[in-house]
Amino acid sequence: MRVPSRSPGQQPGSPPSPTAPARRRPSGTAARRMPATAPDLAAYRAAVAELLVEVGALADAPSTRARQMLIDERLREPALAAVLDATPQGLLGARETLLLEMARYQPNERTSARDLTALVRIYLLSRIDVLWWQDAPTFVTDDQVNGSAELVDLEWLRRRDLLRFRYQEQPATVLGRAARGLRRRLRPDATPHTAGLLFRRARREVVALLNDIGREFAAAAPPATPPLWVTSLVRSAEHQYRLRRLGYAAMLPSGHCLGYSVDVELAWFARFGARDTLADLLLARQESGEINVIDEGQAWHLCLAPGARRRFRRAYEAEMGI
Repeated sequence: MRVPSRSPGQQPGSPPSPTAPARRRPSGTAARRMPATAPDLAAYRAAVAELLVEVGALADAPSTRARQMLIDERLREPALAAVLDATPQGLLGARETLLLEMARYQPNERTSARDLTALVRIYLLSRIDVLWWQDAPTFVTDDQVNGSAELVDLEWLRRRDLLRFRYQEQPATVLGRAARGLRRRLRPDATPHTAGLLFRRARREVVALLNDIGREFAAAAPPATPPLWVTSLVRSAEHQYRLRRLGYAAMLPSGHCLGYSVDVELAWFARFGARDTLADLLLARQESGEINVIDEGQAWHLCLAPGARRRFRRAYEAEMGI
């Protein structure tokens, strides 16, 4: 079933449940009044792209001071400042956080930020998610994710053939991890190389978004291409901190901890000649204002736009016969 027209809409709030995520803001921040005119996100993305070229030219260790001066100067430019100042941290908080992330950065095999340029790109573009959903409640603990009535169980939907995408869960036991490792050795390219989902739960409108992308991808990709593959969905802030300790580029605050962001596999589809097809499809949806997209290398990060929430919630209800 094709999702109805892509006209924007607003989703009215629902009363919190006992397991509803808490409304928490980053320490030291306060609610910020949204500007009368929404920031120009196309100009913001273009300004980020220009900044990344300059950061890349100053990527060596002796250029630390020059990078800091560059960040100080460029983040105050109107196209960048308009977005950052409208986030809960504000422009100065975003600047300090970015500089701290850069100072702490250590390349490793786990992180999607393969270099400082990638780190800056991921951080700055993820601020669009934060701008959009700054009033949404955060899933603080794992228990809140597992017990929330705002999320649905993907396995229940998968068993009823109601999903147009695939995923795999993280093995819960040593035996499960050993079996996963054996399968990868025997068939190394059978599935994407990803840890899998810790939480197999998602917001209803996000399920509808992924189903819609999955249908469009299946229609556009070459024959025999596997379905869309989702590598990450909702996370708790508790889990986000665990990922940071392990070396992942897990930004805070994050759209994942609000339930509106997902990661989808890109690199694996190159072996089927379908990577660029999926990339073009996602960028077209960003251009239409439906999602925010961040290229994180192997996987791309997506965030549902608030203006599309109501439409995809209606689409979910229609698909499920609610």
